[in-house]
Amino acid sequence: MKKIALPVTFNNQIDNHFGHCDMYSVYTVSDSNEIVNIQTINSEQGCGCKSNISSVLAAQGVTLMLAGGIGNGAINVLNAHGIEVLRGCTGNATEAVKQFLVGQLSDSGESCQQHEHHHSHDHTCNH
Repeated sequence: MKKIALPVTFNNQIDNHFGHCDMYSVYTVSDSNEIVNIQTINSEQGCGCKSNISSVLAAQGVTLMLAGGIGNGAINVLNAHGIEVLRGCTGNATEAVKQFLVGQLSDSGESCQQHEHHHSHDHTCNH
């Protein structure tokens, strides 16, 4: 079994800004790549890289984050908790997980630059 998390909106769309999502959906996937459970974890308000969401997700057994826009600070915190990050995901969260499981998703290689700009100058997450 593996667990995959995604930052989502209330209508199960992948949020394009990791730190401002409504909640996180955690998909439990069987060894045969079938989704066997979906749970939601409420998102704390504020910056994802400064919240404790990485430790919460790691404690749940999450090893992969499928994200839309995400800054390097948040990626570093997730990686430090043993969670890999695949950037540039969009659309319906369940469909994104299914696409990942059949090898149709790849990392965009792009981090949120606006987020990085704010972190490098004023260390806040208010955009």
